[in-house]
Amino acid sequence: MGQDVPSSRFNKQDFKAFERLLQQETEQLQQWFQDQVFASGELTAGFEMEAWLIDGAQHPAPVNEDFFSRCQSPMIVPELAKFNIEYNVKPQALHGPALSLLRSEINNTTRLCHDIARQMDIDVLMMGILPTLSEDDLTLANMSQTERFRALNEQVLRLRKGRPLHLAIQGAEHLRTSHFDVMLESAATSFQIHLQVPQQQAARYYNAACIVSAPLVAACANSPFFYGKDLWDETRIPLFEQSVSLQAHDNSDCVALRRVTFGSGYMKESLFEAFAENLRCFPVLLPAQLDTPEPLDHVRLHNGTIWRWNRPLIGFDAQGQPHLRIEQRVVPAGPTVADSIANAALYYGLVHMLATQAIPPESQLDFVATRDSFYKAARLGLRASIPWLNGQTGPVTRLLLEELIPLARQGLGAMDIDAADIDECLGIIEARVRSGRNGAGWQRAFVEKYGMDMAALTATYLDNQKKGVPVHEWPL
Repeated sequence: MGQDVPSSRFNKQDFKAFERLLQQETEQLQQWFQDQVFASGELTAGFEMEAWLIDGAQHPAPVNEDFFSRCQSPMIVPELAKFNIEYNVKPQALHGPALSLLRSEINNTTRLCHDIARQMDIDVLMMGILPTLSEDDLTLANMSQTERFRALNEQVLRLRKGRPLHLAIQGAEHLRTSHFDVMLESAATSFQIHLQVPQQQAARYYNAACIVSAPLVAACANSPFFYGKDLWDETRIPLFEQSVSLQAHDNSDCVALRRVTFGSGYMKESLFEAFAENLRCFPVLLPAQLDTPEPLDHVRLHNGTIWRWNRPLIGFDAQGQPHLRIEQRVVPAGPTVADSIANAALYYGLVHMLATQAIPPESQLDFVATRDSFYKAARLGLRASIPWLNGQTGPVTRLLLEELIPLARQGLGAMDIDAADIDECLGIIEARVRSGRNGAGWQRAFVEKYGMDMAALTATYLDNQKKGVPVHEWPL
C-alpha cells in the first residue's frame, strides 16, 4: 500500500517544506548513483499479491478491519478499500529452489487468509477485477481507515479542482461513467513482481521489463469484466490509468505524462533518470511531515504516488545498505498461486535474458512500439499481434511459444533455478498459451456458456481457485 502518512491535512507550508526536502534528497540520490553505493549482489525476487474479501453472495465484503484484528501478520496489510487486502512474501535470492520457496510461502499465507476468512463467514479471492463489483461498492464509506488513503483522495480531487474522474473504456462493449473519488482504483488488484537488481545493470533490467510487458500481460490477462460489461482482456490497465487521472507539470517534456503511466522512454544511463523525472514532472501529492525520517524518505514517498507500470524502487536491507528494485505491475491477481508463480517465472527468465544480451534489445525495438504493443496486448490478450526484436509483427501466441518461453527457460537456467521448477512453471505457461485459456479466456468462455451471471461466474472461479490447478485445466 506504500508508506503511510501521519496526517491527511496539509497547508501551503507543508508543500513548500516537502518540495525543498524532495529537491535535496534527489540531489543526494544523484550523488549516490554517481558513487555507486547501491548493492551489486545477486538478483533477488519478491511479490505482492492483492486480493478481495467477498461474502456468501460473491459481493465485496468491506470487513478488512475485523480481518486484520484476527490476523495480526506483518506480511498482510490493508489496501485502499475495506474489501481488499495485500499479502507479501520474504524476498528470495533467484537461484536453486527460489520458485519453490516463494510458492510455499505464498501458499502458507493464502491458507492463513482462508482460515481467517472462514471464521468470518467470508472468502478470499485472487482476481484482477471482481465481476460482481458495483458502483455502490466504491464509496468513501468503504475506504480503509488509514491517513494515506484519505490524503490521497483529497489531494487527487484538489489537483483535479473537484472535477469527477471519467472512465471511457472501449472493448467488446463500451463503458462510460464518472466517479467523484479515488475508490475506482480499488477495483483493480494486481500481482506485483519485484526484482532486486545490481546498480550497474539496473537500466538494462528496467528496459527489458518494459519490453516484456506486452507478451506478459497477454499471457496473464485475467480482467475482462467490469460493471457487467465485457471490455479489455486486462481491463485493469485502462481502469487504473483513468481512476487516478492527473496531469504532470506543463513543462514541454512533461505535458503528455500522467500519474499512472507506461513511462516516457527507456532509461539511458541509470534509474536516476526516473527519479529526476519525478521531481521535474509530477506535483507533490502527499507532502507529509514524516515523524521519523529515514534516508530518502521524501523521494520514496513521492515515487510511491507515481504509478509507472514498471516502477523503479529504492529499498534498504537490515544493515541499511541501499538497493534498487524494479516492480513489474502489469500482471493481475490470480487465477491461482500456481498460475501466479508461473507468471513470475516467465517474467524473471525473460527479463534476465534480455537484460544480459550482448546487443541491448532496447536498441532493436523503439519505445513507442513497446508502449503501443503493451496497450494492444492488454486489450486483446492472446489474440494480439505485436512487433518483436526481429522487426516482424506476428501473433503473440506464436511469439511466446516459439521464442519467449524458450528464452525464459534459458534465463531461468542461467540463474541456476531448479530444473523441476522451470519445467513446471513454463509448462503451465506453454499449456495456457496453446489452449488460449488464460483467466480472461476462461471467464469469457463461462459467460458464453452460462450467460452474464456474475455471481455464478465468481462462485465457480473461486471454487476452481481453491482446488489450485492452473486455469487452463479449469472445466466449464
